[in-house]
Amino acid sequence: MTVMVPTDNAGRAGLRRVIDEDTVKKVLAVLADACSDMPKNWNRRFKHNRDKIKTGDIYELAEVVRNLAVREAEKVLSTGEKQMFTRAKKILASELMYALEMSEDEAEEHLDDLLAESAGASLAAAS
Repeated sequence: MTVMVPTDNAGRAGLRRVIDEDTVKKVLAVLADACSDMPKNWNRRFKHNRDKIKTGDIYELAEVVRNLAVREAEKVLSTGEKQMFTRAKKILASELMYALEMSEDEAEEHLDDLLAESAGASLAAAS
């Protein structure tokens, strides 16, 4: 698919280049970090995460994906959070797919493996 946007308006439209190798390393570090504090109330947590995703910042997106993965490992996610988690993972995997020159399936599998490690480490640290 080709989207044509005048280059002068790319930033305003929320477009940016695919992340580079250094940014990939930082994103992977965010995924491996401990879960950050989230509101206890699911409505507030959902809004908090939605606002982070809306920023378009790759680190904020990675933080939401990591936090929801850890929460899913601890407790059952609400239907809205499950949908958000699925969409956010897909967005992050597509970014990694281009940055790491992988297929979509490889990128999703790679991300799932990283999240499983991160969630497992978070659960072990909480014990």
